[in-house]
Amino acid sequence: MAKKKKNRNVAIVGVGQTQYSSHREDVNQPEMIHEAVRLALADAGITIDDVDAIVHGNMELFEMIHQPDLWHVLGTGGYGKDSFRITTGGTTGATLACAADNLVASEMYDVVMTVGFEKLQEGHTTGGITNMADPLWSRQLQTGALTGSTGYKMEKEFGEERANRAAMMYRIIMDKHACLNHNSHRSFGLDFDQMDELMENSPRLVGDLRLIHMCSQSDGCCVVIFASEKKAKKMAKPPVWVRDHITVHREETFNIFGFDENYPVPMTHRFAAEQLFARNGIDSPVDYFDVFEMYDPSGWWGADWMREFFLFENDEHLKLIEEKEIMIDGKMPINPSGGVTAANPIGATALVRVAEAALQVRGDAGGHQIPGDVNHALASGFGGTMWTVLMMLERELSW
Repeated sequence: MAKKKKNRNVAIVGVGQTQYSSHREDVNQPEMIHEAVRLALADAGITIDDVDAIVHGNMELFEMIHQPDLWHVLGTGGYGKDSFRITTGGTTGATLACAADNLVASEMYDVVMTVGFEKLQEGHTTGGITNMADPLWSRQLQTGALTGSTGYKMEKEFGEERANRAAMMYRIIMDKHACLNHNSHRSFGLDFDQMDELMENSPRLVGDLRLIHMCSQSDGCCVVIFASEKKAKKMAKPPVWVRDHITVHREETFNIFGFDENYPVPMTHRFAAEQLFARNGIDSPVDYFDVFEMYDPSGWWGADWMREFFLFENDEHLKLIEEKEIMIDGKMPINPSGGVTAANPIGATALVRVAEAALQVRGDAGGHQIPGDVNHALASGFGGTMWTVLMMLERELSW
């Protein structure tokens, strides 16, 4: 954000995450949320009394509970506090972070706690997605989150063999990262010598999108606490500063799949990146950022979307994958946490990207901490009818 655009600076001061799992049958929703709330408050060195407002989000239609934030005060401790409920599809978690940043920067509140969660074992994700769209005008959504279009596009541009190997290598790298993250839902111990076997034998979902490529659905909660500069400097841990964020949206009836010969319009990822980097004076994002926590619902999308977010041309993104430069110790680490294929509690998934990026900047990511200092981090969210959210985090107030 251009200098002095905010009324005041905002920092992330606390992070809490549950273990992500396919089933958390040992707890109900408020109990699961409370696990992450307690961890975040302890991380910030504060109590719930220090929190001024709560921003809560999930995909309500998946669990089929209307206004769950009213029930969840049992877990958040938010009874009597100002509360905001947000749902924007897969981007929900990132939207929570943007809202909290705005609420604190506006001077409306000093400390805001964001709560993103999903308990998908209690609902039906694909049923929720496919029934929320008009079957005529939005028929491209009727497969839910499954689409083979990205694979087809990459194969057409780069050849079937190279495209398939790049997508599978990306997926294996994400699994290697997931194995370092104790909160991961899925960590299989995949290795590069399994690539041919996985490309051949993993069940197909749509086209060349295979089961191993795709994210699952997870139960879990992520909580991130935002505070004003004055408050943040008194907290227990070093603050991670929110430099800027951007949200871009395009209705799928206009163009859901981005740039090609039929739709000569940049996809929302590239448009958001261009706008965000330009107003912050960043000419080469791949050189500026030390880590990128990307919302990557499948190996195909992760491999393809790197080009859009880093404003690459031609095959620069594929080369980074093929040369393994996206690994945790590479030139541009992508998702040291394992990304969305490691855990996907949908209402929290995009907030996890922000949380994990903040932990990297702070040096607190544990087993999946990037070697060396992390001064500049980028996090993304994706969902719905082509929503893109990007948030920039910094170690120092230097802009």
